[in-house]
Amino acid sequence: MKRMPFERPTEHYDERLIPIDEQICSLLKQRKDISNNNPGFPPLEDISKWAEKFDLYEDLLRSIFGVLENDDHFRPQVEPTDFKKYLPVSKSVEKEQCLYSVTFIRQYANASVINFNIDWEPEEEPSRDRFHRHSFWELSLGEEYDCRITGGGGNNGHMNYNFIVSPPLPDEISGLDLVFRENQTPFKGKPTGFEVVIHIE
Repeated sequence: MKRMPFERPTEHYDERLIPIDEQICSLLKQRKDISNNNPGFPPLEDISKWAEKFDLYEDLLRSIFGVLENDDHFRPQVEPTDFKKYLPVSKSVEKEQCLYSVTFIRQYANASVINFNIDWEPEEEPSRDRFHRHSFWELSLGEEYDCRITGGGGNNGHMNYNFIVSPPLPDEISGLDLVFRENQTPFKGKPTGFEVVIHIE
């Protein structure tokens, strides 16, 4: 989903806060470096103590630490431009009564777009369908590529998800492994351990 441009919510700013706000930014950088950008989430008991100690609202602190848990979501987004070609893939993997497939990759000047499909035979009672068919997925192609899911959709028996990859993949993709991992929550939260690897020969 394309990110909307940010607009400053108000023209008011108490400039006496500049050194404090700059210090907050410095501490955020230190926090990111110390945790290797994997801070997790503080215990709720600690948040309650801090709220009482510093006269802050617990919900405010929970919200702040929730945002800080994964700052990848705020990384500048690449929007594909200047379509070049389709790269045929036509590869699928059957796993736990589901067919996972990638049929092609769209090549753009500044990115690639991968469409990930999941198909299964619907249950007579849709609520009994496995959770992972409707869960959150991430794509991993190695450290040199940034992979971002841009949305998905489907119906009873089929789901599909689009991933934007930057920089663009080479036109020759033989030997590439597309590793799709399942999470219970967005932004790589609560991995289930379930993954699908589609190898391109």
